[in-house]
Amino acid sequence: MNGDIYSQIPAPGLVADGILIIHFLIVAFVVFGQALILAGWYYKWEWVRNFWFRLTHLATIGFVVVQTWLGQLCPLTIWEQRLRLVAGQPVFEESFIQHWLSQVLFFELDWWVFVVLYTAFAAIVVWSWWKYPPVRQRD
Repeated sequence: MNGDIYSQIPAPGLVADGILIIHFLIVAFVVFGQALILAGWYYKWEWVRNFWFRLTHLATIGFVVVQTWLGQLCPLTIWEQRLRLVAGQPVFEESFIQHWLSQVLFFELDWWVFVVLYTAFAAIVVWSWWKYPPVRQRD
């Protein structure tokens, strides 16, 4: 870690907590966003057909699935772990924020389970894109 960019960041533990919060919000966007899309289809909410919302949602789960297929960890996880090491904090042994958010985000399962789960979730996202397509606003 000598001389790398992580060692130059002030308050690396605090920045790591911020990254964990952002990571949690992205996961919430993907999961709850899909729930809202399906509810919007049922209740005829037009806002869930917003093209940019749907494209961002699709791209986000697409990124997750491709990384999982390639056997790569999320960059947010890598950055958080490196910052915690620089801060002298044990990785995944936590501050208050880290403890509670990590309980939601990280599970001890075999990698193939995540590949299957993320791929299945992405299939639902793609299916809902096709079944309840977004609508592009005309200017």
